[in-house]
Amino acid sequence: MTLELVGAAKRFASGGETVRAIEDVSLTVGAGEVVALYGPSGSGKTTLLELAAGTLHPDRGTVRFDGVDLPTLSPAEATAYRRSLGFVFQRFHLHAGASALDNAAMKLLLAGWPPGRAKQAAAVWLKRVGLERRARHPPSKLSMGEQQRVVIARALAGEPKLILADEPTASLDTERSRAILGLLTEIARERSVGLLLATHDPDAAAFADRVCDLRDGRLVARPDHRPTATAPAGDRRT
Repeated sequence: MTLELVGAAKRFASGGETVRAIEDVSLTVGAGEVVALYGPSGSGKTTLLELAAGTLHPDRGTVRFDGVDLPTLSPAEATAYRRSLGFVFQRFHLHAGASALDNAAMKLLLAGWPPGRAKQAAAVWLKRVGLERRARHPPSKLSMGEQQRVVIARALAGEPKLILADEPTASLDTERSRAILGLLTEIARERSVGLLLATHDPDAAAFADRVCDLRDGRLVARPDHRPTATAPAGDRRT
């Protein structure tokens, strides 16, 4: 799998002015590769992720996944494409009255999977993220780190082709942030799934294969970057 943006640009009208959210961005993310988009709020990170997800179309340039231009997809094809992705958001979007297992299975249930099969697949990922003993607990009974692990299990259920993570550690402390980043990068490399991570967390760069600084919609790669951190083996206590 390969995500490719070539000369992508996206602009929005705001208060009678034109805001250049993304300007002439070119980027590729390959299988098993972890790419961090690093920059402050308002720098264009979320817009770039939305272009990658096909929920926004570029005003100029190209966004392709495995050689297919996303803007050319039919509505049904676009829905199928988005269902093939794993989304990890800053806001967890967990259902308060549902268990961790039901929340983790929600993506598959919405895709039409039979309930038993969906929960079985989700249970595998809850175990993978260390929450098998918390599967029946609602979000109110889980810590912030545990809730984020439910989100990761939900994103990975169904074997996604690409993981898109938007500020996944924004609400976590340093220790929990590193554990979440380690888990995401570990799974991406283990499953040969690309991970595009938008963040303003300096620790994220240590886990990424490549880091791109995003400022005012323009992307600048750090050519001398080398990953220096590894996943915290056996750490599932968040």
